[in-house]
Amino acid sequence: MHADKIVSPPLPVWQTPAMDLAANLELIRQRITAACNRSGRTPDSVTLMAVTKTQLPETVGAAADLGLMLFGENKVQEAKAKIPLCSGKLRWHFIGHLQSNKCRDAVHCFEMIQSVDSLSLAQEISRRAGEAGRTMPVLLEVNLAGEASKFGYRPEALLGELDSLRALQRIEIQGLMTVPPWTPEPELSRPYFRQLRELKAECEQRLGYGLPHLSMGMSGDFEVAIEEGSTLVRVGTALFGPRRSKTV
Repeated sequence: MHADKIVSPPLPVWQTPAMDLAANLELIRQRITAACNRSGRTPDSVTLMAVTKTQLPETVGAAADLGLMLFGENKVQEAKAKIPLCSGKLRWHFIGHLQSNKCRDAVHCFEMIQSVDSLSLAQEISRRAGEAGRTMPVLLEVNLAGEASKFGYRPEALLGELDSLRALQRIEIQGLMTVPPWTPEPELSRPYFRQLRELKAECEQRLGYGLPHLSMGMSGDFEVAIEEGSTLVRVGTALFGPRRSKTV
């Protein structure tokens, strides 16, 4: 007769111990500084965003206690549940694919939407921002490799719609964002980061004013992105460790 099999309880949502979080953050800051030194930039020209998808509010609080102020969320519903449980002093950007029916909530939850990938989405954001009595800072997401699995403008489509985007009264275009094809070799992302920097310069020329932000670079390639001009790096795994599937 076999003994009853012992079934372990499900693992809790992963949470980095504060000591490990502090060590991870210090290493990331050192890597940012080194990348800036290599490219003749100052570390304060790069903003580190902590990507908190699936992370608990307590983990966000631990990161905030270490000095992080900017956080990124991929899903509006998760953000709506999490943000009210965190300090009101924190800043939040939306970095995932935004559906039109979530624009009203996104306008209320976030100070910036980084993933505007179509004129119709920009129009809905502008409409909802107008209803909220605010102007919404946005970044235009660019799909440089034309990957079918990813959202974002193709460069030529973005340039073709730039005047229409600029005409929207309640959005403020502040730059571009991209997610290059996944690769274990950070150097293979460099051409995409360089192309986004060049596209930003072309957009600036057409718009007649500067765009302050290039959001590019994540845990595996942010140093290369910084060397190519990134002003916002979106780091999750390198800071918090592997994500669990459960959310708040």
